Amino acid sequence: MFDVIEDDLTHEQSRELVAFHLSGMNADVPPGATFLGLTDLQRPEVTVWSAWEAGRIASIGALKRLPDGSGEIKSMRTHPDFTGRGAGAVILETIIAAARERGLYRLSLETGSGASFAAAFALYQKFGFRKGEAYSTHEQTAFNHFLHLDL
Repeated sequence: MFDVIEDDLTHEQSRELVAFHLSGMNADVPPGATFLGLTDLQRPEVTVWSAWEAGRIASIGALKRLPDGSGEIKSMRTHPDFTGRGAGAVILETIIAAARERGLYRLSLETGSGASFAAAFALYQKFGFRKGEAYSTHEQTAFNHFLHLDL
């Protein structure tokens, strides 16, 4: 069972998982792609949650409120020790529930199209996300997919 908390990213394990996420993204995507760094994840329009088990961080994810009243899922990452145990699903459930509670009309996200993104893509589809067009300031490339969930 995971304990989910709203995370201000001051805990060392949280910061390490964000750093791990960014290093993995930089290795798996083409040059020029951008991601939210630690400081960006601490902005007022972003809420971060983390899942913990026995004092260890299992997964992290964020919800960014967009100016049009929709939300964007950012920085979803599960610690390798917890892969396949439902930690990512718990964070995704938390983000979806928070978006509904905040009255957002849609959740969107950008994910890669390579093999290293297959598990994430399957998780989002399991929760009802469907492929769609680029949104906000994002641009479609051969490497990315855009997924949306109407709330």
